[in-house]
Amino acid sequence: MINFLIKGLIRDRSRSLFPLLIVAAGVMLTVLLFCWLGGVADEILWSSAAFNTGHVKIMTQAYSAEEELLPNDLALVGVDSLLGTLRNDYPDLYWTPRIRFGGLLDIPDEQNETRAQGPAIGLAIDLLNISTPEKRILNLEKALKSGRFPANANEILMSEEFAEKLHVKPGDRATLISSTAFGAMAIQNFVVSGTIRFGVMAMDRGAIIADISGIQTGLDMPDGASEILGIFTDFQYRHTLAERIAASFNQKHFQATDDFSPVMATLLGQRGMGDYYELISSASFIAIAIFIMAMSLVLWNAGLMGSLRRYGEIGVRLAIGETKRHVYWSLIGESLFTGIAGTILGTALGLAASYYLQIKGIDISYAMKNASMTISNVIRAKVTSASYLIGFLPGLVATFLGAAISGIGIYRRQTSQLFKELEV
Repeated sequence: MINFLIKGLIRDRSRSLFPLLIVAAGVMLTVLLFCWLGGVADEILWSSAAFNTGHVKIMTQAYSAEEELLPNDLALVGVDSLLGTLRNDYPDLYWTPRIRFGGLLDIPDEQNETRAQGPAIGLAIDLLNISTPEKRILNLEKALKSGRFPANANEILMSEEFAEKLHVKPGDRATLISSTAFGAMAIQNFVVSGTIRFGVMAMDRGAIIADISGIQTGLDMPDGASEILGIFTDFQYRHTLAERIAASFNQKHFQATDDFSPVMATLLGQRGMGDYYELISSASFIAIAIFIMAMSLVLWNAGLMGSLRRYGEIGVRLAIGETKRHVYWSLIGESLFTGIAGTILGTALGLAASYYLQIKGIDISYAMKNASMTISNVIRAKVTSASYLIGFLPGLVATFLGAAISGIGIYRRQTSQLFKELEV
C-alpha cells in the first residue's frame, strides 16, 4: 500500500508538487530563522561575556550596585591573593582582572599644547603577561589594524575610529585626565603603540586599551581592580555550571554586612542578559508556531481543492468496499510522504543559506551607530545539530494538520450519490 501511495504521488504531480513546494518553503524559512536567531543569541552572549560580564564576574557589593558609574573607589583590593584562590579552586575558567575607567584623552602637538581632545572609555587588562588569555578573549590579534601591541605599561591601544577622529597615529603621545580611586585628579602620559578595530560600535567609538599595571599606578589602585572576569577555558557558556560556581564562591566569600566583600554573578544574572536570552529563545518557538499555523492553513486549502478534484476517485473507492476510515488515513499518509520530501528539501535549502550567513554574516553597523550595547557589528547565523532536525516539526505537523482537517469531508461522502455522478 505504501508503494502504491508513493507511486501515485510521483506520477500525479498535481497532488504532490504544490504541497511539496509549500512545505519546502516553510521549512527553509523555519531553519534559516532558527539558525539566525541562534546566531544573534550566541553573538550577544559572547560579546557581553568578552567585554563586560564574563561568564561569571566578581565585584564588591558596593561596586555592583553602582556599576554603570564606574565607581573605582568601591573596587576590589587584594586582587593578587583572590586570583590565586580562584585559579586554585576553579581551574576550569580563565580568571583575569580588569579596571574600567573614563576620562579625557588629550593629544598634544610639538609644543606640548593641546591639539585635540576627546572623551575616552578605558579598559585596563592584563596585557603584558605572556600567558594572558585577554588577547584571545578580546580577539586582539585580529583587531589590531596598525602599529603593535604595547611593550610596557606606558603604552596604550586606541580604537581606530577614535584615533582617526583625533588625528592620532602610532607613536604619538596622549595624556589621560581622569580621577583616582580616592577622587583626586589623575594625569598620566602614554604613547599610542597601535590602533584596533573591535567590530563592536560601543567600543570602536572611543575606547582605549591599557595594561592594568600602568592604570593601577595612575589611578592609585595598587593590587586593585574594578572586577575579575571568569571565562570557561573552551569559551562556551554553561549556565548551570556557572550558577554552581557562583553559589560556591558566594558561600565562602560573600558577607551581607560588608559592602566591600566580593560577590560573584553569572552572565545571565547581569545587565538584563537573562531577559535578552529568554526573549530570543521564545522568539524561535513563536516563529515555528506561526509557520506551522500558516502552512497548515495553506495545506488545508490545498487538501480541500484536491478532495474536490478527486471527488469521483474517492467515491469509487468507497463503492468498491474501501472504508471511509481507510481512505481518510491513506490521504494523511500521502500528505506525510509529501511532508517528509518537502522537509528534506527545505532543510537542505535552509542549511545552505544558514551556512552562508554563518561564514559571511550581515553587517548591521548602520543600525548600531548610537548603540551602547556591546554586540558585534556583523551578525552571523549559527548552525547546530538541532538545525538539522528543527524543520521536521513544522514540516510534518503542518502537513498532518492540513490533511487531517481537509480529509474530514470524506466522512460526509454518501456512496448513494455515486451512481448519479457516474451517470453524468
